[in-house]
Amino acid sequence: MAGPMHPGAGRPDAGDAVPPDEVPSPEATGGPGDPGAAPPGDHADTPASDPVAGTAGGDPKVAKLTAERDEYLDALQRVKAEFDNFKRRTEREREVVATNATARMASELLAVLDSCEAALEQGAADVEPIYKSLVEVLSKEGLEVMAGSDVPFDPHLHEAVTHEPAEPGDDSAATVVETLRTGYAWNGQVLRPAMVRVRG
Repeated sequence: MAGPMHPGAGRPDAGDAVPPDEVPSPEATGGPGDPGAAPPGDHADTPASDPVAGTAGGDPKVAKLTAERDEYLDALQRVKAEFDNFKRRTEREREVVATNATARMASELLAVLDSCEAALEQGAADVEPIYKSLVEVLSKEGLEVMAGSDVPFDPHLHEAVTHEPAEPGDDSAATVVETLRTGYAWNGQVLRPAMVRVRG
């Protein structure tokens, strides 16, 4: 019959060596030596911050399409700017053509105005309503009747046909003393200078 068991019997002594094949490997414990273990702070499952940029940078086809898109957008912007400039230039040219056309028409009608003024000077009162109506209509379109006498002489507005010396002691500038033919302007531009007599 077996003898009594002493306390501690059957347990390996602390000094007994553990067989090498029973020591757990670092790979099994996931320790620092595990090449598959993720280091602290490294989250392999976290998606990229800019997946589109990463795709475009890695895919030549996407990069080519992006470059073509930018090229077409730049060309479209240039065409739009050129078209806007063309529209503005065309509008200015149209306005100039219209202004010149009406100015030519008004210039042709100056002979009619001169005839009306001559008739009025001869006492033909019946012509006055026609003359006033014609001047009123043309004034709405841009006709301006230049000032008559007692105004400073301006070579841009007046055509001096006679010149009288100033009176003794009169040092003032040359002055229009009589209008021999009415002058007209059209939208701020001289259509015909006034034919005047100047003193001074």
